[in-house]
Amino acid sequence: MNAFLMDTAYAQGATSGAQPSMLEILVMPLAFLVIMYFLVIRPQQKRQKDQMNLLNSLKVGDEVVTSGGILGRIKSVADQFVTLDAGVNTVLKIQKSHISATTKPKTEKDK
Repeated sequence: MNAFLMDTAYAQGATSGAQPSMLEILVMPLAFLVIMYFLVIRPQQKRQKDQMNLLNSLKVGDEVVTSGGILGRIKSVADQFVTLDAGVNTVLKIQKSHISATTKPKTEKDK
């Protein structure tokens, strides 16, 4: 019978630990949010800003690459569309938002 009382006493002592404070509970989720901001949100915002700067700086004569991989030289720029010269007798009209990069235009020396 004495062993029964000792087991009960140990069991009660094991469950009576100190509860964590509210600050200790919130530290992990806040740390997770800070890490997510610096690893995901901030780089994405930087890429969007760079893409907007690229689209706003397009001008006639620039060589661009579309999101589909088409390479062409800009013939005209409008608000939403860009007309590309993609080769001999090939003129494409694409949405401005589908331009992913510019390349260095070829000069007369490069040709």
